[in-house]
Amino acid sequence: MLPEVTATRYVTPLRSGGSVPGVVEADDLGTYVVKFTGSAQGRKALVAEVIVGELARALGLRFPELVLVHFDPAIADGEPHQEVRELHSASAGINLGMDFLPGAKDFTPEFARHFAVDPLEAGRIVWLDALTVNVDRTVHSSNLMVWPTLGTVPPRLWLIDHGAALVFHHRWDASDPAKAYDFRHHALGHYAPDVRAADAELAPRVTEELLRSVTAEVPDAWLTDHASPDEARDAYVRYLHARVRASASWLPTDFPTREELAAEEAQRAARTQQGRPAWLKQVPDLHGKPAAEQDWSVHLG
Repeated sequence: MLPEVTATRYVTPLRSGGSVPGVVEADDLGTYVVKFTGSAQGRKALVAEVIVGELARALGLRFPELVLVHFDPAIADGEPHQEVRELHSASAGINLGMDFLPGAKDFTPEFARHFAVDPLEAGRIVWLDALTVNVDRTVHSSNLMVWPTLGTVPPRLWLIDHGAALVFHHRWDASDPAKAYDFRHHALGHYAPDVRAADAELAPRVTEELLRSVTAEVPDAWLTDHASPDEARDAYVRYLHARVRASASWLPTDFPTREELAAEEAQRAARTQQGRPAWLKQVPDLHGKPAAEQDWSVHLG
């Protein structure tokens, strides 16, 4: 089971995502980004965070440590926004925490223009996303961080935010483990990801034993799809094991170049502009643009 800590200080909410996670300090002296059980995404998003995150770590990809956080809403009484207070009130008890990476930067399209990514590393990340059906790592919303950004250690890519993965667990009876998904606009697609090499390296390592160890990290209370938590874990294991064995059917290989992506975006923007009334044509088109980047480490004084 994941390590357990108790939140001792509520620092700030993070409004860059729809789930409004919060930064907290805990009794182990660590600082964590907490995703709350009471968020609109529900507990399945937390299940996906645990399974995909722990699988990523087991396969050697960089992913912040996860912990289970005991959260008492009373420590956040000073939060001024009612909707955030209501979220906290609905989340008393065990929540999911991710190790906070101080000073980490979002891997935005602007950042990506000057950041080198090895094709095999890109291939491993794309492969994991395809295996776990993570459709939320796109050029417009990468859910990747670059850290560290200070000092002498080279900055590296870190994976975050897998709540939108495992889409099959929303409709167990209507999902084919061999189904292919569109990953043409993956955040790392223009780095020529070597997904075939990644498949050859990683697929043999995703065994039933590994999947059982990963699903064992999910708290029983978050597994409500089946008659018992063990049956739910078994369903995840069977589905993901079947999917990895069918990788030849879903392996994504058709990635547009950076220039092709820019041309597609220009065409889309032109169509949008053409369809606007005259009074709206001077308003900037922010479709697909990421939210303003913020460094939350300033709150940790």
